[in-house]
Amino acid sequence: MKNIIIAFLLFPICSFNNAGNTDANAIEGKWMSLENNLQVEVFKSGREYKAIVIWFDDSDDKSQPMNQRCDTKNPSKVLRTRKIIGMEIMHGLVFDADDEEWKDGTIYDSRTGKNWNVKAWINTQGILKVRGYWHFEIFGKTRGLRRV
Repeated sequence: MKNIIIAFLLFPICSFNNAGNTDANAIEGKWMSLENNLQVEVFKSGREYKAIVIWFDDSDDKSQPMNQRCDTKNPSKVLRTRKIIGMEIMHGLVFDADDEEWKDGTIYDSRTGKNWNVKAWINTQGILKVRGYWHFEIFGKTRGLRRV
């Protein structure tokens, strides 16, 4: 009887911890933009979540295939020769279980060469919403991605 009572008391703690881990890791995997022009892979590194570019639509300039395109808009001249494919574009995201979202990250936009604050969440339809903003969330843009 004593073991049953202990197990009953510990069950909510164990359930909460397992649910938190599952929710936090739900962001991991490959995601395609709703516009079908960008695919990223989100992965965990230590405590934070990061993303790299694994594909993008290069139909705008057939003379420069995606595997040859570089980060030419980067403000740092040293980084302008790095390839866009494989480039880390998001880092620092940490899961907040209370808000059920990933926060406090940075996202890089290679089209403009700018870094933005970022947060992300998965809506009830399973769409990953990523909001890039400048200091205040109201000044930003949200993009949707679906799991691949």
